[in-house]
Amino acid sequence: MELKDKVDILAAAAKYDVSCSSSGSSRMGEKGGLGNAHPAGICHSWSDDGRCISLLKILLTNQCIYDCKYCVNRASNDTPRVMLTPDELSSLTINFYRRNYIEGLFLSSGVVKSPDYTMERMIEAVKKLRQEYRFHGYIHLKAIPGCDRRLLVEAGMLVDRMSVNIEMPTGESLKLLAPQKKKEALIGPMRFIKDRIAEERDSYKTLRNTPKFIPAGQTTQMIVGASPENDLRILTLSEGLYRSFRMKRVYYSAFMPVVSHPMLPAVDKPPLLREHRLYQADWLLRFYGFSTGELLDPDHPNLDFLVDPKSDWAVRNYHLFPVEINTVDYEMLLRIPGIGVKSAEKIVQARRVRTLDDDNLKKIGVVWKRARHFITCQGRFYGDSFRQEDQLKQELMPYHTAKKLRTDGGEQLSFFHEILPQSDLQNLFLVKAGEI
Repeated sequence: MELKDKVDILAAAAKYDVSCSSSGSSRMGEKGGLGNAHPAGICHSWSDDGRCISLLKILLTNQCIYDCKYCVNRASNDTPRVMLTPDELSSLTINFYRRNYIEGLFLSSGVVKSPDYTMERMIEAVKKLRQEYRFHGYIHLKAIPGCDRRLLVEAGMLVDRMSVNIEMPTGESLKLLAPQKKKEALIGPMRFIKDRIAEERDSYKTLRNTPKFIPAGQTTQMIVGASPENDLRILTLSEGLYRSFRMKRVYYSAFMPVVSHPMLPAVDKPPLLREHRLYQADWLLRFYGFSTGELLDPDHPNLDFLVDPKSDWAVRNYHLFPVEINTVDYEMLLRIPGIGVKSAEKIVQARRVRTLDDDNLKKIGVVWKRARHFITCQGRFYGDSFRQEDQLKQELMPYHTAKKLRTDGGEQLSFFHEILPQSDLQNLFLVKAGEI
């Protein structure tokens, strides 16, 4: 088979891996070498400073000994199977880089023969890039669960970021949909990588020339929508992963109905809106000081599709508002809808020298349409008075969301009137949005 045909097949099979953020690496280029992961991140994603970056995302092979029900590359699926040699993969990466098509590599693989064999082949390809081609650009490697720990160490000294997919939110779902994989086999490498990173960090304090082990840290990915877990269960797991394994990022991949199976839900489209809400909630956990228990609870186990998680929390806790913008502490500033991390920092800095009003807040970058319902400026309240939570939600809904809720006849619903309960409203929006 021609190399082009192999690339077409393996690149298409790799698109379901979403852990491709490259921020955090500090690998510097050297004279006579190729690439540099320090000044510019890698992959078709967004870096921490807002840059769009490119990455060759490809599988070493789509052959696999596992038969995970949700995977397009599962052993029982009738699809062409190909495999790149380490020489082909390294040469391909360098040629793409020299043509300025990419800035680095995201390498994953199906499991062929055994985890050790697959991992050895992936390491061989990365070694060729680093040592023969002297490539110093960004490399993200998907570790193969079940491989020898020595291979993880060897790979970690060569790549910038490594990830082990947790696959399913619970062990029960993993056992049902991927019976050949064990939860312990996924958690074990994560714990080993975390401990090794900590060891290398301690060594670096005394020996500055210590080689860095996975300098950009580790990430993981789970599939959302293939199993019945609610958002509370998913975010509780994510919170635990951040706390226990110091994850740089947990990625949520909406279930893609690319293969059919009696154990999989019958859906026409992936639950992209749910995936989006999970990312928003995840952001609140990482940067806004929220906990999962504040966003969701057993009586409210799923994120609201009509408004973002922060707005939903603020509406349900409206008794805490309004707060005076000139005196409220930084932690509470972050919880006000329409105020982000950068805006909150600017507010804290600005009010040291003057008393802020609404014009000042608009210039700072506060989303006034949302924030005005939750704050006072110099004692003045600019919001509306609402008798019901649903009325406030209507004000906080994005315009395009509200537009989707209009009737076919052009008459606009009284969105939150008694004639249409909240649950029915949400279902109506999902139908129009193509979610159900």
